[in-house]
Amino acid sequence: MSARMVRARITSLLPSRPDLAQIRRDPRRDLLAGLTVAIVALPLALGFGVSSGLGAEAGLATAVVAGALAAVFGGSNLQVSGPTGAMTVVLVPIVAQYGPTAVFTVGLMAGVMLVVLALLRAGRYMQYVPAPVIEGFTLGIAGVIGLQQVPNALGVSKPAGDKVLVVTWHAVEEFVKAPNWTAVTLAACVVVLMLAGARWRPTVPFSIVAVIAATVVAQVAHLKVKPIGDLPAGLPAPSLSFLEPGSLGSLLTPAVAVAALAALESLMSAAAADAMTVGQRHDPDRELLGQGLANIAAPLFGGVPATGAIARTAVNVRTGAGSRLAALTHAAVLAVIVFAAAPLVSKIPLAALAGVLLATAIRMVEVGSLKAMARATRSDAVILALTAVATLALDLVYAVIIGLVVAGALALRAVAKQARLDQVPLDRADHTAEEHALLAEHIVAYRIDGPLFFAAAHRFLMELAEVADVRVVILRMSRVSTMDATGALVLKDAVEKLTRRGIVVLASGIRPGQRQVLDSVGALELLRHEGREYASTPEAIRAARDHLETAGFLSAVPARKTSPKSPDTSEEPVL
Repeated sequence: MSARMVRARITSLLPSRPDLAQIRRDPRRDLLAGLTVAIVALPLALGFGVSSGLGAEAGLATAVVAGALAAVFGGSNLQVSGPTGAMTVVLVPIVAQYGPTAVFTVGLMAGVMLVVLALLRAGRYMQYVPAPVIEGFTLGIAGVIGLQQVPNALGVSKPAGDKVLVVTWHAVEEFVKAPNWTAVTLAACVVVLMLAGARWRPTVPFSIVAVIAATVVAQVAHLKVKPIGDLPAGLPAPSLSFLEPGSLGSLLTPAVAVAALAALESLMSAAAADAMTVGQRHDPDRELLGQGLANIAAPLFGGVPATGAIARTAVNVRTGAGSRLAALTHAAVLAVIVFAAAPLVSKIPLAALAGVLLATAIRMVEVGSLKAMARATRSDAVILALTAVATLALDLVYAVIIGLVVAGALALRAVAKQARLDQVPLDRADHTAEEHALLAEHIVAYRIDGPLFFAAAHRFLMELAEVADVRVVILRMSRVSTMDATGALVLKDAVEKLTRRGIVVLASGIRPGQRQVLDSVGALELLRHEGREYASTPEAIRAARDHLETAGFLSAVPARKTSPKSPDTSEEPVL
């Protein structure tokens, strides 16, 4: 790729004049939408920061820095980015294994990877992720987020470990030994208020209402619940002091996991935003660039890796946002809160934040969508359930990989079933009754329909190898839709086995696109031997008859009669 092409590629990913024109259309509406999203995002940013193990200040820094950069450089006019529950699920084991500062290095490395993916135009491949994998992934994330909140909701210290099921079990054991009903009650009230309020007044941000109410009650009644604690009144100066070059190799795998998750969740969120609006369409490669730059910058200010946030993006769309100004406003409002209201935010009980995230996890589960997916096909139900269970038991990246592998295997199985090897009758119109009887006795024509590749090749070989009591086999290949090296090798093997049994194999209608793969494994040369490849089936039939006559199987055959209606003389030959 030349330097000019590289420059053109980079330029195509940067903000343009249409973005600015979009901002100027209705700034008042965008400002109001951004303010609403900021109110919703505040408790989520605080909660996810706490859940990640780096503290509430890390969540706020991510929401401000990553939220602003992703809004400017991202590929969606409506996307809102920041810390998310899915990313928290990945970060917890990283903190447990490598320590809190390793998260900053991982985020920086992941950001660089996302920028590279954007330059390679990798965003378009998101469309190949099957819906059952996405639904199972979302269901599993909801379960993990909910389980992560159990220690704070029960008012116990978080047990050591990175496996959410184990940590939850130990937290329940601690609670049984020394129950803290105040924390449980506070978290339960927040959950009930959020869920009931969302049904009663969907446009009201009940998450912030619940958090404020819980904080006021805790302060007035002097409840013994643990608060967030002191927060810095502002963002720290950007720094690379966390970077240790010697640790880059050991952190490569976690960085790949974070980059993969950031790409997947951000593109999913952007696609969901497009679906909720008319006339909006995101650029997946620009979105990867925006998320990459956001994740490069966030660690410099003490932030955790960020992604597009589906819940906040949905709020942004529903409150009337039409441009990037709304997401920028959301980041600006949170920045003001960081500078001006840190002392008040520090008094929020952790149990209240746990309640917010528990309610968020519950609302992530779309029961109707899950039922529809489960009823679609048995394969879809298996993929959904397997992905969800893998998310809970393993981690998100493994869960997506497992879901994709299983979905691919089931898809190949379904496609392979479409491949057919059908015995077809020779056209009676081309032959007398006596000729047809002899041909039917000595010659068999098989038409191969559909794909001939590794998933279907073995069954094809088994069926073809069972041919008996014939002297000539004609393979009609014009309807083979695709063929790989395995299919070509199996075809070659079948021809060799039939030839060893004294059966002559002829082929007709081989497509130009299949000749290369057949030639690469030697199958084409085998068929060409003694002129056994023909352009059409009638030519192959004539060659079969000539072979039988020469071998003495046909004698005194009457002259062949032709008909103007015969496929031999039609405009569209039989292949």
